[in-house]
Amino acid sequence: MKIQEFFDPATYTLTYVGFDPNTKDAVVIDPVLDYEPQGSSVSYGSAAKVLHFLDKEGLRVHYIMETHAHADHLTSAQYLKKTLPSAKTVIHENIRMVQSTFKDVFHFGDDFDTHGKAFDLLVKDGDQINAGSLSIGVIHTPGHTPACVSYLVNDQVVFTGDALFMPDFGTGRCDFPKGCAKDLYHSVHNKLYELSDHVKVYVGHDYQPGGRDLQFCSSIGEEKTSNIQLQAKTTEDEFVSFRTQRDKTLMAPKLLLASIQINIQNGQFPPKEENGVSYIKIPIRGEV
Repeated sequence: MKIQEFFDPATYTLTYVGFDPNTKDAVVIDPVLDYEPQGSSVSYGSAAKVLHFLDKEGLRVHYIMETHAHADHLTSAQYLKKTLPSAKTVIHENIRMVQSTFKDVFHFGDDFDTHGKAFDLLVKDGDQINAGSLSIGVIHTPGHTPACVSYLVNDQVVFTGDALFMPDFGTGRCDFPKGCAKDLYHSVHNKLYELSDHVKVYVGHDYQPGGRDLQFCSSIGEEKTSNIQLQAKTTEDEFVSFRTQRDKTLMAPKLLLASIQINIQNGQFPPKEENGVSYIKIPIRGEV
């Protein structure tokens, strides 16, 4: 199989197209919708690049796969589906837990979906998905969120989302609602690190520490020996202590409040109101 990456520098996000150049079978992983928060406007340049590549290569997309409900960018799954109507959207079944949690955070009404109905396919740990010649294993890797999954394709490459980053950056944060550093330790140490050392790791973000050039691919072997936060020799207590202290220093992602509302509904925006405008809710912290 081949992999084409698309990097969004505004959110440091990697979108991937994994495909078989012979059969033209393909999947899209973590597509980005461009969102400008100051004017609260959306555009489709990032998604258009993906669609152009798919068309140029003559690829047949079976699935649009989310590694989790992202808190730092909006998904373009719905925009892609307009051009790729046969492609099914995929996320872990624990999205229902995430939906229920944020329904309370945003005080959504009783008609707000908390059953994952907005997604075409809810998967669980150990599921096997066939996308033509591509065989995709589902590895539940919670910790960053309870609905995080990694996708192992043809036993050759694994897309880790926000569970595992490049060795010089470490792992995802665990301070979102229902996040858990202990869970992330077991997801990485006891699941991902049990894969063969030669399996290539494709990460969900690259924050380019120190201003280095973009990097997005490592290997399980490299991660086990060189990840600055979690190596094969790292103990659970060491990681949980580090991750907990580290997360206390982090600010919320800039697009958190907008992106999570849209992403837990598979990229669907709230219904337009009488004036033809769709609105995102922003809770106010502190006394007003």
